[in-house]
Formats: sequence, C-alpha cells, structure tokens
Amino acid sequence: MNNTEYDAIVVGSGPNGLAAAITLRQEGLSVLLIEGKDVIGGGLTSAEFTLPGFVHDVCSAIHPLALGSPFFETLPLSDHGLIYIQPDLAAAHPFDDGTAAVLTSSVEETARLLGADEQAYLDIFSPVVRDWPLIASDVLSPLHFPKHPIAMAQFGFKALTSASYFAKRFKTKEAKGLWAGMAAHAIQPLSNLSTSAVALVLMTAGHIKGWPIPQGGSKEIANSLASYFISLGGRIQTGQFVKSLSDLPSAKTVLFDVTPKQLLQIAGHKFSSLYKWQLERYRYGMGVFKIDWALNGPIPFTALETRKAGTVHLGNTIEEISLSEKITWQGQHSEKPYVLLAQQSLFDDTRAPEGKHTAWAYCHVPNGSTKDMTAIIEQQVERFAPGFKELILAKHSMNTAEVEAYNPNYIGGDINGGVIDLGQLFTRPALRRSPYRTSAKGLYICSSSSPPGGGVHGMCGYHAARQALIDIFSIELTHKPHKI
Repeated sequence: MNNTEYDAIVVGSGPNGLAAAITLRQEGLSVLLIEGKDVIGGGLTSAEFTLPGFVHDVCSAIHPLALGSPFFETLPLSDHGLIYIQPDLAAAHPFDDGTAAVLTSSVEETARLLGADEQAYLDIFSPVVRDWPLIASDVLSPLHFPKHPIAMAQFGFKALTSASYFAKRFKTKEAKGLWAGMAAHAIQPLSNLSTSAVALVLMTAGHIKGWPIPQGGSKEIANSLASYFISLGGRIQTGQFVKSLSDLPSAKTVLFDVTPKQLLQIAGHKFSSLYKWQLERYRYGMGVFKIDWALNGPIPFTALETRKAGTVHLGNTIEEISLSEKITWQGQHSEKPYVLLAQQSLFDDTRAPEGKHTAWAYCHVPNGSTKDMTAIIEQQVERFAPGFKELILAKHSMNTAEVEAYNPNYIGGDINGGVIDLGQLFTRPALRRSPYRTSAKGLYICSSSSPPGGGVHGMCGYHAARQALIDIFSIELTHKPHKI
C-alpha cells in the first residue's frame, strides 16, 4: 500500500468520474483519471455528426441539474471556460390543438398559464421550491437521515407516488401533459411508484436554476471539469479501455464510473458471491433511439411558445404519453412515441452556421432495440411543427446498439445506468450499508448506477469519493457542497 504509483485511480471520465477525481484531488491525493476513448466526457461529448459547422451533442444534451448541482456549484468552472446560456423558456409541451404548456423560471407565472390548475400548481411547487435549499443535498444523496426531516418528509410524500396517480391533482390537459412530459424522463411507465420524484426535481430545478445550455456543446461541461482537475495537479490518460484490474497501475483505491455489467467483467473475481449475485441481478431499463438534424431554419412549431424553449416534450396528452411508455416497457415500439427534443442553436449561435440550426431528439425503445425509428420520430415533430421535414439538410441517427457502442455505460441504450424504480431507487447497485463500496476493499462504484442516479450533477462521483476518503485515507471532507 505504501509503494503504490497513485493514491487513487478513477476509471471513466463521465461527469461522475470527473467529480470523483476532483473530490479526491482536492484532498491532496495523487489521482489518475483513465478514459477509454480518445476524448473525455463519456456522455458529455459533442461532434459534427451531420455537416461541417453543425455541433451536435452525442448523448447528454439537456442538463437541468448541472447548474444547481450541490457539488458542481462549488467549483470555479466559469474560470475554466464554461458558459451557460438560459433559454427564454426551460421547456415547452405542445398539443395537437396548437397550444402549449410551458415551464418558466417563475412558479407563479407557470401556474398562471395553467389556468384552472393555477392554485393546484402553486400548492404543489411553492413548498418544494421554498424548501429545496434545505433538501437538495439530501435528495441527491444515498438514503440517510436528512438534515431537515420535516421538509424532506413533505417532499418524499409527493415524490414516492406514481406520476399517473399524482396527475389526478390537476384538472386541465395542459397541466397533466406538462407533468407527464417531465415524469417521462424517468424512462419507465408513469404508473410506477416514485416516477413523481423525477418530475418534481426537474421542474423545481427549472424554477430555481433554469435548464441551462452550455455554450459550444455538452463537451464544454466535461472540458471545464477536466481543466479544473488538471489545474489541481490531477492526471488524465485517454485511449485506454480498462478490461481487467491488471490493466491498472498500482493504487490504494480505484473508483469505477461504470455500470454493474462492466464492473463484474473488470473486477468480479475479487467480489464476494453475495455481491456478485446482486450485481448480476441488476436491472437495466428501456433504451433510446436518437437523431441529430442539421436544419435550414428553426423548427416551425405551431405553438409560438414552443419556439422559445430549449427543451420540448412531444407526446400530446398524458394518456398518449402513458400508453407509449407502457407499451415500450413491455417490449413494443410505439407509433406515437414520447419524444424529447432540444433546439440549442436557437440560443447558442456556436452550434450552427449563420441562419442554420441544429436539433437533437430521442424516443424510448425496448432495451437493445435495433428498429429504425427515424421516420416515426420525424413524423412526431412534423405533427407539432408542419414543414419541419422540408428544413432537414442532413441527419444522423443512433439505435441502442450504437448508443452503447459509443458509451459502454449505456447498456442496451439505457442512458440512466439502470432502472430508477422503487426497487432500485435506494438499493442501486446492491443492498449495502454504503452503495458505493464493493465487497472488495479499496474498490468503489461511482457511476449513475449508484445514488442518486442519472443526470449531469456529479453527485454519484462526489459521494463515492467521499466514502473512499473516509475508508482508505481516514479523511473527512473539508470541501463539502454548500446549499443552493
């Protein structure tokens, strides 16, 4: 242990791997971050997929939790080149009748625009937004006794319900549709318990910090984190896929920004039979089929509000979205899928040549699906934006196999690192006193397959690093996330 080449090694440079590496280096440890691809970032990468000058986000494109991450907001990322742009509206949800519901930065304005559901919306979100500074760190943490138990209990009472049941609080199609579009980020049937948690967190984040767009592409989030890590004296090595522990230099601890499937392949021989048994039964969820477009102009949405939103949820009513997510979960392909769309170039002119635009979208499909959903997704966009297809200059698509090939953490196209349902909400990736510890001393998991799960917030990496610091180095953190 005293003759190791590094104090710590982090495998994988997604947002959680970078967060873990930074946390460890902040405490003065020698840290090596290893990335399999030639570029860092994992899902936080951007590329000219279609035509020269059109910058597309390869995987992650929408970052509701990035600006409000209790860990990221303690870092001087703006000093390392990160610039966030706030769209006019965080998100919009158009309907077939040409209207749209929207998520604005104001709870009161969003509520007012929902008409008959104004008071219901205020009753739900005013307390959550008020209490969020008290509970944010606890919500984005493993299960533990909260610092503010009453506020957390009030949030948990809402969050643990199914989105379908919770929607009964609303009367209008606008409020129900907006809510369903948010809850569908959970990538599971809206009838599942705890799907309300996803909608509550995303909408609250929109009211407090907005849904920001990183100027220049998602890669700029990763680049700024890496730049800060290097400025601290950390080292990054790219182009090395780790397939075995023997591929690594010697270290006192290793943290893996990978899912249980890869963790078993790399270090399974070190684990107890019980821990291996748990990891082997870890469940992955629905996959995504993703498209990037180079466009000759902005998307001509019928609802004018939708033209001002960075993110658009296409799915019409709660009934339609619920059916789409249900049948996809059951292994079928929806002819009218819920589509998550981002139109970053409306607000970031670095994404496309002057006068041109980009768009990014995906729909949910069964895990491992290779069905080409291009025409179906484009018809969904055309449905709410007649004339969209005529604007397409070029396109690039990725099925679930291609998504996983680009980022091995996306097993079968599952971008959440495993199902975040009630069965795996508190026990991902295994039922243990600390979810980040493996059964082998010195080996930890720090990916979105650990709490609090998917999203660009870095909290999985932060908490895993904190556990390793305590266990291996007897260090209690001096750099703790502060309140939002």
